[in-house]
Amino acid sequence: MKNGNKSIKIMLNYVVGPVLFVVLSYVLYRQIIHQPDWQAKASRILSCWKNPLLYVTVLMVILNWGLETLKWKWLINPLEEISFVRALKGVLAGCSITMLTPNRIGEYGGRVFFLRPENRINAIPLTILGAMCQLCITFYVGSLGVIFLENDAGFSKLFHQSIPYGALLQTISICISILITLLIFGSRKISSMLMKWAILKKATGFLTSIAHFSAKQLLRVLFISFLRYSVFILQYYFLLTVMGIEMEMSLILALLSVFYLLMALAPTIGFTELPIRAGAAVFLLGKFHSNVVGIEAATFGIWIINLVLPAIAGTVVLWKVKLTK
Repeated sequence: MKNGNKSIKIMLNYVVGPVLFVVLSYVLYRQIIHQPDWQAKASRILSCWKNPLLYVTVLMVILNWGLETLKWKWLINPLEEISFVRALKGVLAGCSITMLTPNRIGEYGGRVFFLRPENRINAIPLTILGAMCQLCITFYVGSLGVIFLENDAGFSKLFHQSIPYGALLQTISICISILITLLIFGSRKISSMLMKWAILKKATGFLTSIAHFSAKQLLRVLFISFLRYSVFILQYYFLLTVMGIEMEMSLILALLSVFYLLMALAPTIGFTELPIRAGAAVFLLGKFHSNVVGIEAATFGIWIINLVLPAIAGTVVLWKVKLTK
């Protein structure tokens, strides 16, 4: 029996890890080669190699995921103190696994691999809290983007051609933003209310985890989330500029905020995310600029820089993880 268990452990440690690496690498490869005219898009990006903004955009991926690592490390520290490098490994592993799961839920499982076994379950609510704060920023800024585009005399007509139900989108976004805010900052009161109902007691675990954080601490998490949001908005703006998409900065930033709002609402899985991203970008930005190839190339480039490169790094990290631990 002991020999059998030993064989299983050996298989998990030295077979499953490499197999997972191969599967994830294959998924990324398939997603790239099955994009329409992916070679043309890649060539368009490479043709701009002399533009310094291209290198700034690529280097900003370090800041993007560095801020996410800092946020997760700070949230996890009350539960288990880990180094920045270990937290980064967890974030990258989550980024890799999430390519196989709907709406990136795989990142929770990938991150907790790098915590002690006894802390993994309790770490999941804290990881979800970080995602909720990021989502809250996305909805709030996206709502401001919708308001700006709907009320600007020069842009409102074109915006309504892209998003016919802008007012509905704005209402949904604001309602979700308020709901998430109440859930984050009112967790203690909501938890105490639910505790009065025996049937709902089990649902208070997540809220109890959040309740340990003060309002000041939660605002810090939201601030880090806002900084990260600003980074990937600027990355997209820079790459659109590199691709020759020239528009007023206020317009393009508003459009990008609405784009990320739509992506947050859209159900996706790793296999389908890029086509949905490209379609949404063309659908939204294409009404304001005729350079559709440039818009698609920028979307493809952002996907490669912000998701594929970290996912590849994550597969390397996962290769070295001993799953039995």
